[in-house]
Amino acid sequence: MSVRKIFEEELQALKNELVEMCRLTENMIDGAIKSLVNHDRELGRSIGETDKQVDDYEMDIEKKCMRILLKQQPVAKDFREVSTALKMITDIERFGDQASDIGDIVYNMPGEKYIKKLTHITKMGELAVKMVHESVNSFIKNDEKLADCVISMDDEMDDLFKTVKDELIALIKKDADNGDQAIMLMMIAKYLERIGDHAVNVAEWAKYNETGVHIKY
Repeated sequence: MSVRKIFEEELQALKNELVEMCRLTENMIDGAIKSLVNHDRELGRSIGETDKQVDDYEMDIEKKCMRILLKQQPVAKDFREVSTALKMITDIERFGDQASDIGDIVYNMPGEKYIKKLTHITKMGELAVKMVHESVNSFIKNDEKLADCVISMDDEMDDLFKTVKDELIALIKKDADNGDQAIMLMMIAKYLERIGDHAVNVAEWAKYNETGVHIKY
């Protein structure tokens, strides 16, 4: 088998594992939001148990990247593709961390009823899953336009976060007893907003993979 063929097969295996890692974090985010909506404390607690698998993926992908770089000594675009994957896994691992944090908050959430409808937080969760999925997709498909689309989604995420924050502040001002739960809901919204930020980072690296220029947005 030619050196080129070996490199292509190892790179494809790397990308496949990257997709699996991303899919796992998507499921974690979705599960975290479901635990919140359904006030399912046990589901919330279980999200953190999955995070170990995400960490294992990160370590394995990192090893694969280093093995390719050391053994195959890729040049130019090939080198950039592997080094991009190496950069991205840190942000993908953070997707899982944030989902786990949300699950922990749900597990410890005070009260049996919510002080507000979760409409906007749920939208943030749905958007977070979409941004995570498409950010990694933009790298796998070498699609710079898709990466740009993910970056533009962050404006909607920021707007939703501001709406949630303003509503919760108003509820605290109306009744100080709303404070504890409002703070926890605010933290959940903030973690979702951070997931959006990490998805933007992944999209930035996907663009770098295509252009050779890394630009922060």
